[in-house]
Amino acid sequence: MTRDSIWTMNEACTATGGQCEMNWVAQGVSIDSRTVEYGDLFIALVGPNMDGHKFVAQAFERGAVAAIVSRKPDNFDPSWPLVMVEDTQQALEGLGIFARDRVGAHICAVTGSVGKTGTKEALRQTLERSGATHASVASYNNMWGVPLSLARMPRDTAFAIFEIGMNHAGEISPLGKMVRPHVAIITTVEAAHLEFFEDIQAIADAKAEVFEGLEPGGVAILNKDNDQFDRLAKAATDAGARVVSFGENTVADVHLDRLALHPNCSCVSAHIGEMQATYKIGMPGHHWATNSLAVLAAVDALGADVGLATMALAAMTAPDGRGRRHRISMPNGDFDLIDDSYNASPVSMRAAFKVLAGATVLQGGRRIAVLGEMKELGPASGDMHSALAADIEAAGIDLVITSGALMAGLSEALPGIMRVAQCENSDEAADKAVDVIRPGDVILVKGSLASGMARVVEGLMALEATPRVVNG
Repeated sequence: MTRDSIWTMNEACTATGGQCEMNWVAQGVSIDSRTVEYGDLFIALVGPNMDGHKFVAQAFERGAVAAIVSRKPDNFDPSWPLVMVEDTQQALEGLGIFARDRVGAHICAVTGSVGKTGTKEALRQTLERSGATHASVASYNNMWGVPLSLARMPRDTAFAIFEIGMNHAGEISPLGKMVRPHVAIITTVEAAHLEFFEDIQAIADAKAEVFEGLEPGGVAILNKDNDQFDRLAKAATDAGARVVSFGENTVADVHLDRLALHPNCSCVSAHIGEMQATYKIGMPGHHWATNSLAVLAAVDALGADVGLATMALAAMTAPDGRGRRHRISMPNGDFDLIDDSYNASPVSMRAAFKVLAGATVLQGGRRIAVLGEMKELGPASGDMHSALAADIEAAGIDLVITSGALMAGLSEALPGIMRVAQCENSDEAADKAVDVIRPGDVILVKGSLASGMARVVEGLMALEATPRVVNG
């Protein structure tokens, strides 16, 4: 399929202050030569462990039409259109800022300790019903991902959603000022990345940096049920934002009236300002219902059609690694895999246990959890891992495989009948999971990205060549 032009040589040179001697037009932007598509503009970023200049030739071989570089590559070919700049990171940021300035889109930024990517994806799918929508892919939420997502924004974008992440104070502020959102969502503030902060209030302050980039008259959408709501609301109003609250609390501007959780979906009745809406979400889980309130609050604040948005929620499936379900057939029967391997914190672990508890288990099947470490939790990390034992028991989970040294305390805290193994690493956990799985089971795989739990998912998926995604 032919893509529309998003960058001309003149525009790119204006945006970056670069120089180029050959004309070209690009349909995309890439910072990874391995994923360059035909028609892309390649940017040779330089970092502590990488130098994109080494891969300029590969980018052109894959179909790049031009490359932004700060020096000529060693294997320079005179036929390559090169945009020469002083600093390629600054050039990437320049492209992002220029792209943001040239569109008339309604823009939303999403941050928070958990739920960022799921909320961003829900917003993308709901806003698509109201107009041309652009969103950052995967979790492109850092110093490279945010400007790259901006630089990829088509000219005709009506709505755009950008995820913004951090694990240190001061990281969100410059990214928010690049995005300049009309609406900013903070999903919640929890003990994630606590290793790098004095306390949870400091985490809230770091998340509140997103308000520094809000456009005049902007809207801050905040979780009324979160302990940090008042702190965040003050930061938002101090920045000139109008606060819209969401949650179960009935005083919230967008609040939950009723919730019915089913094995493969959630049915919600909610107040959205003066409107009442009843809708289905194509995924099970209390956390999806709560985040849907933030989504609909943002849809309303952005001036899109809330009715069309509620219809879109019914067709949603969880993103890869964030609760996506697969039904996998073995020669003697099927089992269900819940892939939540991308991230983990105490609050998201507990939410995942509740989803597993509500899953339908066929006759003879069991509920199994394969759990990797939760990273960056600071000095209390060991206690936070061990404390999950009570939630696992309450969820009625039958068997648990744990992986990594930080999970040893949790394994010891569980009743012996539930423990399958405390594994040294995710490769060992994958082998244990493959050994223990049988038809009728539902198996949850969850852990922080650095715990490598994706390897467990790969091992289980390999039991069938073409696993099927099921609703939720």
